Amino acid sequence: MAKKSNPGQNGTTKLWGGRFTEATDPTVERFSASIHFDQALARYDIRGSIAHARMLGRSGLIPDGDADALVAGLEKIAVEIETGEFPFDPALEDIHMNIEARLTEAVGPVAGRLHTGRSRNDQVATDLALYLQDACIAAQRGILELRAVLVERAAEHIDTVLPGYTHLQRAQPVRLAHHWLAFFEHLGRDAGRFADAAERLRECPLGAGALAGSTLNLDRNDTASALGFDGPTRNSLDTVSARDVALEVMADAAICMVGLSRMAEELVIWSSSEFGFIELADAYSTGSSLMPQKKNPDVPELVRGKSGRAVGNLVSLLTTVKGLPLSYNRDMQEDKEPLFDSVATLRDCLQVMAGSVATLRVNVDRMAAAASDPMLLATDLAEALVLGGVPFREAHEAVGRIVAHCVESGEDLAGLSQKTLQQFHPAFNAGADTLLDAEQSFARRDLPGATARVRVEAAVEAARTEIDGIRERLEGESGP
Repeated sequence: MAKKSNPGQNGTTKLWGGRFTEATDPTVERFSASIHFDQALARYDIRGSIAHARMLGRSGLIPDGDADALVAGLEKIAVEIETGEFPFDPALEDIHMNIEARLTEAVGPVAGRLHTGRSRNDQVATDLALYLQDACIAAQRGILELRAVLVERAAEHIDTVLPGYTHLQRAQPVRLAHHWLAFFEHLGRDAGRFADAAERLRECPLGAGALAGSTLNLDRNDTASALGFDGPTRNSLDTVSARDVALEVMADAAICMVGLSRMAEELVIWSSSEFGFIELADAYSTGSSLMPQKKNPDVPELVRGKSGRAVGNLVSLLTTVKGLPLSYNRDMQEDKEPLFDSVATLRDCLQVMAGSVATLRVNVDRMAAAASDPMLLATDLAEALVLGGVPFREAHEAVGRIVAHCVESGEDLAGLSQKTLQQFHPAFNAGADTLLDAEQSFARRDLPGATARVRVEAAVEAARTEIDGIRERLEGESGP
């Protein structure tokens, strides 16, 4: 006895196999349905099905006319999905069954040939691989745009000086350009991680079947080539059970989001009255529901907060996958919601951070005043002694005593004469006013990656060249 059909909300019928004699309990249908989130795979499911249908025709597994009818029907459905006209039916469980049911309405019984030699296991794995390819490209593009903003803001502020911090305590003066280029470098590694993950998505899962391949003469190289893969996957069990690249992309997103959170934290701090280093544009700020004077940095605060979602999503899927035996298990349906959320969250955060940085106003004078404290150049005093042959630890101790003297006496470090300095160490060959000149201090930091003006200018130009090269490469990539 065939399993009873289950009418959908729009009059369609859920497709059942012949194994069962009872309809699925409605509670189970609601519990196991995924159409409310796996609609995100629609375009990829259509692409995979078209490639599969054409391969079936070319391989002689179905008549050419049937293959053509399947492709025409799928292309029509693709248009319906893109235009928002597709009648998604929650009663049909997932995106795959929704498309198959609609295809049956469009082309009739020939739709039943589409699943020849294919399992939903390798179908899902293929959809996911195609989705992840696009997600990696989209992430790289979003990162590129934020990096491009950072470079141009850095070019505007090569001569803007602010304190560099360790432990959130003023440490040494740096150029704002150098500071923003630090995030440029961090984001470059983020982009590299997504590019690296994409390299592990070059094999096509289609044709792996449920877990053991197929007795039918499927041409897996044909479908792999049609979908832009380098070739078919090498092990059918691994193909349908692996979610490590999804985990890798989610890890990449989490790492990137943590970096964005650190950048966002600085925007929050810098925009406070206590710092006053920047002012966020009105378009990237909000007001208070009670206090009319407030201008809140809600956008970077939300970016900071959403980093927790990306980290949580990664932990969620790691926990789901950790105890699963080979091969496919229904637990794997739980991969999509956290994955889709991480990809979308990263996309949105990259966009709003690029806008925030591009439009913020820098308070150059406030930064300069904060960086003017001579104490920030105390290390230069120690290094002046080193240049005179004094061991660094000895020099460090001497300058430490000088700093303590200034703190206790209230004297200005920059105003100490050579005679006063020599009371702490005889090797001082000039007064502090000469040894603690900020411009000379920057100029002396003429090492690769350091803050001398010539080094920062070169770094900005190198970054611009890098951006141009990446943009040209990504323009040639497929994806959203």
